[in-house]
Amino acid sequence: MRAGICDMVAVARLINATLVVPELDKRSFWQDSSNFSDVFDEEYFIQSLANDVKIVKKLPKEFATATKAVKHFISWSGVEYYQGEIARLWDDYQVIRAAKSDSRLANNNLPADIQKLRCRAFYNSLRFSPRIEALAHLLVERMRSFGPYIALHLRYEKDMLAFSGCTYGLSLAEADELTKIRENTSYWKVKDIDSQEQRVKGYCPLTPKEVGILLSALGYPSNTPIYVAAGEIYGGDSQMADLRSRFPTLISKENLASSEELEPFSHYASQMAALDYIVSVQSDVFIPSYSGNMARAVAGHRRYLGHLKTINPDRKALVHLFNKLDRGSLNEGRKLSETIIELHKRRQGSPRKRKGPISGTRGKERFRSEEAFYENPLPDCLCQEESKFMHRS
Repeated sequence: MRAGICDMVAVARLINATLVVPELDKRSFWQDSSNFSDVFDEEYFIQSLANDVKIVKKLPKEFATATKAVKHFISWSGVEYYQGEIARLWDDYQVIRAAKSDSRLANNNLPADIQKLRCRAFYNSLRFSPRIEALAHLLVERMRSFGPYIALHLRYEKDMLAFSGCTYGLSLAEADELTKIRENTSYWKVKDIDSQEQRVKGYCPLTPKEVGILLSALGYPSNTPIYVAAGEIYGGDSQMADLRSRFPTLISKENLASSEELEPFSHYASQMAALDYIVSVQSDVFIPSYSGNMARAVAGHRRYLGHLKTINPDRKALVHLFNKLDRGSLNEGRKLSETIIELHKRRQGSPRKRKGPISGTRGKERFRSEEAFYENPLPDCLCQEESKFMHRS
């Protein structure tokens, strides 16, 4: 959501358009009825970008009957596309409606001023609403009272497992439920998924049990406070039991805040996720169990704030080790710990330039394989001094 909004700010600049405050998706799996102003600080968004792009809250009345084009912008498109094909639509239309905003703008090879605009929009202008910010910072204070804490983005909710087709560690009944959800969700295009193949390739979120093994192997003591940034965990307490036995100080927003404090947000998935986003950005260590949209956004935000420690699990390599544990050919202990620590030495958010496309890929897959702009905003959002990334621009 954040990435799509900020990309549309850049697109509006490219095609010399006034941007109408985006409508949020209300038809997703979570059926969230939140409006833009429920999640973000609308006034600040408009005012802070006033020198870059004109933004209005609603389509002006004089355009109510204007000719409109509904356009699916091509994914990962650059300047030539927007200033050519899309800008030519102004010859026949007065209003252009972007049917989708996800991954519509290229990660790389854009003018420096456009890249810097994306930075300003994402890291400055797109603040969360004041009431979300207020409660989130209260949650951060309460977490800090336990000491330095890990924010664990535990992507083990029903929608994630159904979408990815990952059923390792689940019962046959649970696996069947997830399959039915996937088959009955029309806009999820891939229906037939081999769960085992997904897992071996590293495409599945780590299970709560696997996260516990990872954290223990990395050397975190059992009294480490862990903030669980997540919705309802599929399988509930039974899935969390092993992780909780290793790390008893597992805390969620539901534990940190009273029911009265959470009530205004509790029925809105995006607003609850916004609370998790802020607590995760401010954590001492951030660890995502899966590299989804929110995990990438938080990781990039932490890079922007000074390369705060973010451990990105090597899921493919870890699954190989976890399978050995399951077979009994490897035991937890010093050897496993040394192996996992070595695997993650260079996966902790240290400064590096954004990765380009994977060698050998072509067409759309080439763009898809690039590291996302907001996952690693270097070098576009950070200045360099003596070959070291030092300051934000």
